Amino acid sequence: MAKDFVVAIELGSSKMTGIAGKKNADGSINVLALAQEDSSAFIRKGYVYNIDKTASAISSIVTNLSSQLKTQIKKVYVGIGGQSIRSYTNKIIREFPMETKITQNMVFDLMDANRATRYPEQEILDVVVQEYKVNNQMQIDPAGIECTRLEGTFLNIIYRQAFYRNLANCFATAGVRVEDMFPASVALSEAVLTESERRSGCVLVDLGADTTTVAVYFKNILRHVAVIPLGSRNITKDIASLQLDEDEAEAIKLKYAVAYTDNSDIDLDLNYSIAPDRSIESQRFIEIVESRLEEIIENVKSQIPQEYEGRLMGGFILTGGGANMRKIEIAFEKITHSTKIRIAKTICCPIFSKIDKINAKDGTLNTVIGILAKGNENCAGDEIVLGDLFQNSAMTNDVLEEKEPVEPEKFVVPEPEIVEDDEEQDEKPSKEKQKKNSGFNNLWKFIKDMVEPEEE
Repeated sequence: MAKDFVVAIELGSSKMTGIAGKKNADGSINVLALAQEDSSAFIRKGYVYNIDKTASAISSIVTNLSSQLKTQIKKVYVGIGGQSIRSYTNKIIREFPMETKITQNMVFDLMDANRATRYPEQEILDVVVQEYKVNNQMQIDPAGIECTRLEGTFLNIIYRQAFYRNLANCFATAGVRVEDMFPASVALSEAVLTESERRSGCVLVDLGADTTTVAVYFKNILRHVAVIPLGSRNITKDIASLQLDEDEAEAIKLKYAVAYTDNSDIDLDLNYSIAPDRSIESQRFIEIVESRLEEIIENVKSQIPQEYEGRLMGGFILTGGGANMRKIEIAFEKITHSTKIRIAKTICCPIFSKIDKINAKDGTLNTVIGILAKGNENCAGDEIVLGDLFQNSAMTNDVLEEKEPVEPEKFVVPEPEIVEDDEEQDEKPSKEKQKKNSGFNNLWKFIKDMVEPEEE
């Protein structure tokens, strides 16, 4: 019986993580395999700095997962975040000389026109429809309504072209086929937020190592995405300024750091041991930790668009490794003045696994599980026999040498494809057709073509 599972990879700044799992009919997920690689030396703030090392880590993760599953992996889903991700609101307007009935083709024309929007040195990664305005009335679906003015508002999630040229090079060099790619923040939001939170309005805060990602929802629609170039590693570096190396500083942070301490609870006579022959006053340590954390939270607060201030009844939902700091919810409550703070330790749907890291439910794997949840194609290839398993293991370290590197300058990010309406075609274009014509999918077709060139 052929195996059926989805494979997801998240390229984080501290860890590159790959998982394989099976989605069940009841909405639950069985996680079957997990593999991680330290990425701190070649991915910084979500940006690939070393193509060869990144490609090697991708190859290692895919080989590791294949070995655990005893099955080849023919393709993967990928989630990307990092500092280059941001969002912009864009409006497209069409005016008519007389009352005109809106057709679905006209709506798709607005989408195509939005996709054709140009941003200097950046491209559109994903688009979220915000709303349509028919004359002066807001509509979710304007097709079939007569008007003289049609306006579409879109949230464009964009990325730096240079980032994706490097990323394309990594997957091409590793020989790994990418089935589809999602903004990590979108995959995470769909996985950890409840429908009630999205509908009533909320702020999702993913506290990562190098970055903090903010996603704002209102009336069940994503309204804003931003990535703040500050994370829990900044707190570690601040502690390291006490003449400690980062490993020591990280250990001390995990041991002593608390997100919020009331002034009346500070013991002026208490010292924290930071080395066999050294200590630091607890008050000074608290100042170091809380001052940086306050900066991060203030930056999160500043990302809430002004029109939604005071209207986000769902409050703040915190996730990621940084959300494990003690009393983090109190720190957010004090600074944001929100009385509704939730820490999302796991995603909303049931997860079943025999893997300890999955069952720990500490929020660090929420994003990659969210990416897996969005995948809908079987990623399993042929079953690996015992001899192939040893051969694949031996080949892992040679994978880069066997493939001829692709010169970065050969990568040209394709322009978003604009589909002309066929006047003779009465049938409305389907939503699936609209998806396939997006610049986002064109980019990843380009990557897949590089990994799997067509036979002549």
